[in-house]
Amino acid sequence: MKELAAIVITVFLAELGDKTQLATLLFASGGKTSPLMVFLAASLALVAATAMAVLVGSAAAQYLENMPLKLIAGLGFIAIGLWSVYEHFSGAA
Repeated sequence: MKELAAIVITVFLAELGDKTQLATLLFASGGKTSPLMVFLAASLALVAATAMAVLVGSAAAQYLENMPLKLIAGLGFIAIGLWSVYEHFSGAA
């Protein structure tokens, strides 16, 4: 049960404010499609994307067993954050 809660909380927090959520917000505010339809379509898209990630991750697990994936992912996120901060202060964006 702790694993389920950790996954739900992590994915929920990762999804807050991302471009997928913003796109869903725009579809819902457009007024041309019912909110229920937007919810169902967005939910189906998230389920499909998650299924692909689980399948690829499961298949790749046997090849990536000895690699420090959390460390590599963490360093990647730090690099993206540093690049964003650099762009903000350099006025490049």
